[in-house]
Amino acid sequence: MHTTQEGLTAMNSTKQIALQRVHTLFGLAKQVIHEDPEQAQRYIKIARKIAMRTRLRLPKEYRSLICRKCKSFILPGVNCRIRIQQRREPHMVITCLNCGGHSRIPLKGRKKQC
Repeated sequence: MHTTQEGLTAMNSTKQIALQRVHTLFGLAKQVIHEDPEQAQRYIKIARKIAMRTRLRLPKEYRSLICRKCKSFILPGVNCRIRIQQRREPHMVITCLNCGGHSRIPLKGRKKQC
């Protein structure tokens, strides 16, 4: 399979357009989640579908706003609970209030120097 420079730029421009659409949809979802949660879920579903079709990896800040269990849009203080746990290593536990799914994010602390 031969790839040309034109093919690469066309592919990159497609991904750039898709990323712009994803940014827009996530912004709209954040705006309307208080008034219409179902519409916010619809925006997130469309954004995920665009990313899958264009084989675009969602940015980390957006991946953390989607529940891994039920794929719903979670916004801290609205439909998810965030707790800091100190056991073993400090970590943040995000609990989806729709399905009860948990995700854990390790918190990086200062390393002790001897």
